[in-house]
Amino acid sequence: MYRQVLDPVADSLGWSSLVAALPLAVLFVLLGALRMRAWLASLIALAVSLAIAIWTYGMPADQAFLAGTEGAAFGFFPILWIVINALWVYNITVATGHFDVLRRTFAQVSDDQRLQAILIAFSFGALLEALAGFGTPVAVTSVMLIALGFQPLKAAVLALTANTAPVAFGAMATPILTLGKVTGESSDTLGAMVGRQTPILAVFVPLILVLILDGRRGVRETWPTALFCGAAFGAAQYVTANFISVPLADVVASLVSAAAVVLVVRLRRPHAPARPVIAGGAADEPTPEFAARAGRAEAPADSRADVVRAYAPYAIIIAVFVVCQIDQVKDWLNGATQTVGWPGLHITAASGKPSTLPTFTFNYFTTPGTQMLVAGLLTMIALRVGAGRALRAYGTTLVQLRWAILTVMAVLALAFVMNASGQTVTLGTWMAGAGGAFAVLSPVLGWLGTAVTGSDTSSNSLFGALQITAANKADLSPVLMAATNSSGGVLGKMVSPQNLAIAAAAVGLDGREGDIFRRVVLWSLLFLAGMCVLSGLQSTGVLSWMVP
Repeated sequence: MYRQVLDPVADSLGWSSLVAALPLAVLFVLLGALRMRAWLASLIALAVSLAIAIWTYGMPADQAFLAGTEGAAFGFFPILWIVINALWVYNITVATGHFDVLRRTFAQVSDDQRLQAILIAFSFGALLEALAGFGTPVAVTSVMLIALGFQPLKAAVLALTANTAPVAFGAMATPILTLGKVTGESSDTLGAMVGRQTPILAVFVPLILVLILDGRRGVRETWPTALFCGAAFGAAQYVTANFISVPLADVVASLVSAAAVVLVVRLRRPHAPARPVIAGGAADEPTPEFAARAGRAEAPADSRADVVRAYAPYAIIIAVFVVCQIDQVKDWLNGATQTVGWPGLHITAASGKPSTLPTFTFNYFTTPGTQMLVAGLLTMIALRVGAGRALRAYGTTLVQLRWAILTVMAVLALAFVMNASGQTVTLGTWMAGAGGAFAVLSPVLGWLGTAVTGSDTSSNSLFGALQITAANKADLSPVLMAATNSSGGVLGKMVSPQNLAIAAAAVGLDGREGDIFRRVVLWSLLFLAGMCVLSGLQSTGVLSWMVP
């Protein structure tokens, strides 16, 4: 039995925090500064975390390695299980040609790539986040952007940046439901509080996408549409989370924002750019493949039946996920769920209470990955795809994600080692000692948790209770601090090695995760700074009226 220690270095929480942060520092330096492949950087950071766990925290070596194996398993199931099946459905539509039809229908809304980026990366990505989450929107929207002529690197950057505001309500609000369980607070109240933070972020995300894609000129020419889309999303997310249903917040917001873009395009003819908007300048010069695509003759009009079949997979996905959210169906599916203790792993928290970390849940049918698999099987029927063709598409998906699979499993192993040994709790406890200033630092804790684990759900599991404890000590609102953990966590999603690996694999840039990281990290930190200011103001009389 290993009991966690919070201050193993000179009995000092501050010095211990510096040592505990080393695995993360190594990971981000290797990715951002040295541009090392994500899987290799993750394995090196994992080795550093194991060394610190064993020789600094005194964790028995077998316990440290077992924690790593549990993390790797969790990385595959349920996280990679979701992404693999989501990309499989996408690859089926590519193999049958229906994805090209879908791409053309999106292009018909507007031939302006800047508006296409908003519609696909932000609105459609939010819908995928609402249904599946866990990297699915980044994988699917990035390849959709490539199909429309975007450069791979820029497509990945746009998809990652857009995958922010919807994350807290992703996978039918799984992060917030989890936060409610670990904190004891009402998930409806927490969802309402998050719904008073992330909608403000949503207003600016489409503008940032245009800025990334086409600079200040793009913002100047398309800001009314971008702003209207962001405002529509934010308003819908706020209203739904506060007055209708927390799990449906992203579903409603994504559809409303997409309708807003279409409405503006229909009512107002946007100024089309004089030159093609190619992302990123010299680093992203058009490849012959994209140059050839740009010069193709206009494709013939698709029939109504073709369009219906192109949208059928996504209608099926929505239907499957909605049915699985019905209480009676969910209870029935939960009957197959098994919870087991990870063999040989025994951990006690620093407080002396048994840690829940060795508990592993096999939610076979309630996980979005299995539901996505069912949607894929129904898609095979709807598109009349044979078993052989579907299996080949699955094989293509596994090959496409091979390095991402290794990266995600290594990163989750790193996260579990840090969590089990106490490294992560050391960092959180040190930050929680900031007193009243913790209101400003609270989003950083959520950001850190998501950056490490790649999941806002995992970040809430990790730091949710700590946020409540810190709030009570500093006389702050527990609801505000717990919700802020989730709102801050959404901003760590774009820099998490897990998401970087998924994005790189989806666009065919394996090994260039560092390049993607360097292009998104500043936006992540800028958004985080804004969330810190908002949280600080909401903890004072200035905006305390926003706290339910």
